[in-house]
Amino acid sequence: MEDLWCVAVGVFQLWMFMVVFLITLPAMFNVSLGVTGVYIQILVKILEVTEPSCLLSSVHRIIERAVGSMEEDMGRPRSSPSLAGGDFALSDAFYFYKKGLESIVDDEVTQRFSSEELASWNLLTRTNQNFHYISLRLTIIWGLGVFVRYCILLPLRVTLAVIGISWLVIGTTLVGFLSDSSVKNWLSELVHLTCYRICARALSATIRYHNRENKPRKGGICVANHTAPIDVVILANDGCYAMVGQVHGGLMGVIQRSMVRSCPHVWFERSEMKDRHTVTSRLRAHVAAKTKLPILIFPEGTCINNTSVMMFKKGSFEVGATISPVAIKYDPRFGDAFWNSSKYNIVSYLLRTMTSWAVVVNVWYLPPMSLQDGEDAAQFANKVKSAIARQGGLLDLAWDGGLKRGKVKDTLREEQQRMYSSIVLGPIGTDVPQTCGEKASEQ
Repeated sequence: MEDLWCVAVGVFQLWMFMVVFLITLPAMFNVSLGVTGVYIQILVKILEVTEPSCLLSSVHRIIERAVGSMEEDMGRPRSSPSLAGGDFALSDAFYFYKKGLESIVDDEVTQRFSSEELASWNLLTRTNQNFHYISLRLTIIWGLGVFVRYCILLPLRVTLAVIGISWLVIGTTLVGFLSDSSVKNWLSELVHLTCYRICARALSATIRYHNRENKPRKGGICVANHTAPIDVVILANDGCYAMVGQVHGGLMGVIQRSMVRSCPHVWFERSEMKDRHTVTSRLRAHVAAKTKLPILIFPEGTCINNTSVMMFKKGSFEVGATISPVAIKYDPRFGDAFWNSSKYNIVSYLLRTMTSWAVVVNVWYLPPMSLQDGEDAAQFANKVKSAIARQGGLLDLAWDGGLKRGKVKDTLREEQQRMYSSIVLGPIGTDVPQTCGEKASEQ
């Protein structure tokens, strides 16, 4: 029994030596030993070898949508001279029937709130119900992958995550006892940066940063598309940010209270989050101090599956600060980074992420943008959103991410009604064509 205990202690000591000296310390000093790079190259080779056998029969585009406007689409069946003046035609109903069926068959909104389908199986979750047993070789490779991911990588990643979060709580608490000074700010940034780098190693993250000359600067606001909570780890691995969010309880509350002691993060109570004026005032006060860290905001307000960018809330664009857009694009071959909060809680999501192959992501820093003369906050938000979507190769959607849990707003339905009304009656302020009955009554 004593011999078994000695062996267990020896294994634990060897394990902690490897974790601390070969992973944690190099991560704190931002030094890479090249192990993750070799690991990713091996994964790429394995996925390339198994790809011909793992092709899935999913169809990404079920229907071919018309790209014209409502007026153009209705103009085809309304080509009759008697209808050219704008009178109602029964054939108009077919346009709305077609749009309704398109939404039922291939809804471009709700599919953004579920995991992206892959062209081939990545030996993780079976992402398509049409996948079936193929070969013994593929089954053996999958079984070995399960052993590596759950028996080797998962314990390693959990250990690193515990070290990183513990260091964040302890380090920020100790720094918080210091008086406000440049030394305190430097130590706070150092603690945050080293913590997030350790947490990035806990995800086996391979991050490629592009255009670093456009990195967000102090006194500004950084906005990015939102896929998952790990977006914060990915961005903060390359620089420090002031976080914005709601006050939580439990472990998250402990982390928030320790972080705010050393760095001016902006946490709101639940009641304050509903007060738009209060939120805007707090943000303005933060960016007014040019020595404070840039604020990190995800204007979509919810997680999207990294295939598109949805409507940006205009609140952060009303502050008047310089906006630094950032585009984040994950590689889905190595794991699904998207957090479907309607299906998984945060613990389940982190478990799925830590048992995936790796997190491979590209981050693009875009040039700073400011509100132009004659431009309102909504237009500015759309301009920034389009720039992020274009750079990240994402689909630019005008829909509100709030549809993930809510119903379509009445204003959206009213907008469609106004568009159709302008087709039938003509634009507001123009003479409405008279019907034959109206002309006869005048005579």
